[in-house]
Amino acid sequence: MKNETTSTDQNLSEQIIKQILNLWTSRNKAFTDFFNKYADKDYLNEVAPGRNRAIYLLGHLIAVNDGMIPLFGLGERLFPELEIFTGNADKSFEINASVEELKTKWASLNDVLTTKFSKMTVNEWMDKHTAVSSEDFSKDPQRNKLNVLLGRTNHQSYHLGQLNLLTVKELVG
Repeated sequence: MKNETTSTDQNLSEQIIKQILNLWTSRNKAFTDFFNKYADKDYLNEVAPGRNRAIYLLGHLIAVNDGMIPLFGLGERLFPELEIFTGNADKSFEINASVEELKTKWASLNDVLTTKFSKMTVNEWMDKHTAVSSEDFSKDPQRNKLNVLLGRTNHQSYHLGQLNLLTVKELVG
């Protein structure tokens, strides 16, 4: 009976993780689709007056998602030069990459993350990430990699919502 329960628990855990990965993938696709919708010059516009430009949001999400590689203990960042997008506001620095370059980096990063994530086991997803100590993790085991991925997925959804303001602006303007 215990083996059946363990097997069922394992299958359910795998199913839940697969659903979360599918959600993360769908958010990436929606973001990619958005950035393939207009001419590159349109992404130099602010999403709303006084708000971030679309190009900044693309660089920001690349930098944040790229940070999951070392956070999950899967290697080094692919694009450390984009870390400037994580601690600095839009227009506080010069963006040295074109929209096309950033879109290429976005696609490359998503390919790498998808490959790495597909190889992770249930135990690896439920394990601590590198920014939490073993002691703190034992007190709060929800500070795991899967929870980080959920947070990053929500983060992408938030910025996709911002980008949709650009769509409205472009259609109205």
